[in-house]
Amino acid sequence: MNATAPLPAARGAALSGLRYMRYQLFIAGMGGLLYGIDIGIIAGALPYLESTAVTAWRLSAQQLSFIVAAVLLGSVLSSLFAGALADAVGRKKAMVLAGALFTLSIPLIALADGYTPLLLGRLLQGISGGLIGVVVPLYLAECLSADRRGRGTAMFQLLLTVGLVVAALIGLVQAHSVESASAAAQAAGVNVEQAVFAARDQAWRSIFWMCLIPGLVFTLGGLLLAESPRWLQRRGRDADALSALSRSLPEDQARAQLKEIAQSGAGTASGAGARDALLSRRYVLPFLLACLVLACTQATGINSILAYAVNILNTAGLPGSMANWADVAIKLLNAAVTVLAVSLVDRKGRKFLLMLGSGGIVVSLLAAALLFQSAERGQRDVREALAAQQQGDALLLKLDEAQWRRLGADPAAGAQLLTVAWAYGEFSNVQTLRSDAITGATLRISRADTVQPDSVIGAFFRRLHLNPFADPAVSAQAPLQITSARLGAVPSAAHGGWVALAILACVAFFAVGPGVCVWLALSELMPTRIRSNGMSIALLVNQFVSTSIAAVFLPTVGQHGYAAMFFFWAGCTLVYFLTAAFLLPETKGRTLEEIEGFFSPRKT
Repeated sequence: MNATAPLPAARGAALSGLRYMRYQLFIAGMGGLLYGIDIGIIAGALPYLESTAVTAWRLSAQQLSFIVAAVLLGSVLSSLFAGALADAVGRKKAMVLAGALFTLSIPLIALADGYTPLLLGRLLQGISGGLIGVVVPLYLAECLSADRRGRGTAMFQLLLTVGLVVAALIGLVQAHSVESASAAAQAAGVNVEQAVFAARDQAWRSIFWMCLIPGLVFTLGGLLLAESPRWLQRRGRDADALSALSRSLPEDQARAQLKEIAQSGAGTASGAGARDALLSRRYVLPFLLACLVLACTQATGINSILAYAVNILNTAGLPGSMANWADVAIKLLNAAVTVLAVSLVDRKGRKFLLMLGSGGIVVSLLAAALLFQSAERGQRDVREALAAQQQGDALLLKLDEAQWRRLGADPAAGAQLLTVAWAYGEFSNVQTLRSDAITGATLRISRADTVQPDSVIGAFFRRLHLNPFADPAVSAQAPLQITSARLGAVPSAAHGGWVALAILACVAFFAVGPGVCVWLALSELMPTRIRSNGMSIALLVNQFVSTSIAAVFLPTVGQHGYAAMFFFWAGCTLVYFLTAAFLLPETKGRTLEEIEGFFSPRKT
């Protein structure tokens, strides 16, 4: 017998189909990787942007908030048309476009020489993320069978968490390079401040350059995917739909699947589905429920926690690279628990995991809030001491040991933390300073540094009466207002460790529940007739909530402290738990048609 005889045709087709399905999941997973990088990359870059761009470009805390939130704002903008675009050009082309936009954003950010190109690059990343968040789950829902849909869609979230890990590791590598540059400058006796500034500027640019390869892989790999057979069939391209199905199924099964798709499409186009109004119960209830689930997912504060993790942990008491190590641990735990959730989602069900996850998040957020409250309770209000040294509408203080003492601090008792929030009309800013900073600490408050010139983006939004940016004209003559100034000791490293544990628990519970189930809720709850546009609108709600939270994060923390923010997130997550417990149906093991039937009016 010839040992090299070819495999039987059926077995060869099955192996070929399995390889193609794995390739589909790999490319779709790369989309999740890019989405995770979108969210997580700013966490490692932000400390260096704060210490270099603020000085070189005179960025305010509000502008830094917009740089963080720009990804989410871009997602909001792209979510407006993601469903319509996917319907018009197809799922595959929309995915390739998303990858191309992400790839283009990298050099725009890494070569930025001012606020505007940096903001535009982040907006491009957000537009890419918004397209990915709609089109990839839509593509998977339409291409995977019912028994693989849960685990297949969960792979998107798994690679998303891997993206967060990659972003954190990149940040950690750059943190060590900055520390090495500082040590080398001190040993060589050169200007330490200049050396550290150059190293930090190079660090945040390198962090973004390292994200270029995943963008290229997703973009080029998407070109080799087959189009969604359901999208092709609805456009009368039955031969192309059969060809797409044949890449993952034997020909006889592909023909049977195509016949079933055609019969389902005919029923929707000419039967009861077409006669039902879009405001009927079978469409409105699942649509509103999906929107509520996605809004609550972002109201947990997860994106802001991941984006500001290093800053949060530094303020909580973890020094230097320890905060970066904790950030990496957070991302690794997120990925590890997501692997567990992928194995549970088709066994335990979506409803159970959402209840478990949201309940655990509430407890974790409350723990973090109480820890920050205990640390912030000991801070003193020093607004009067600062106002006494104010020079007209400006304030410049070199915080040496004598100045710290004038503010009421005792530097000999340990590192001190000063958080100052101020405003000129609609423009506000926040600065947090530590007495143990390598290059010293200087508090600078001026109208020129706070009130920024009008921008094309701001003028555009104002014309639409949807302006999220402050108007420079309103603040041109407004007096300086120091709205908050709090001074206290930097919390201990042990306190920072407890906060890190609370955040680790929060991220783990998010990964096991909302992290995996939110994409399934987005694709499973939507009926066929409204799925693409309904997913687009629901993700728009999701990103709007996330953008709003990210945009107000730094100003809120500067004014009221971290405890207030964590208490707010805990309250929102309690609403999430109640929604999962009392409103959400279990979709485990049900076909998309059975899930749609759950919301149809009962006939008597």
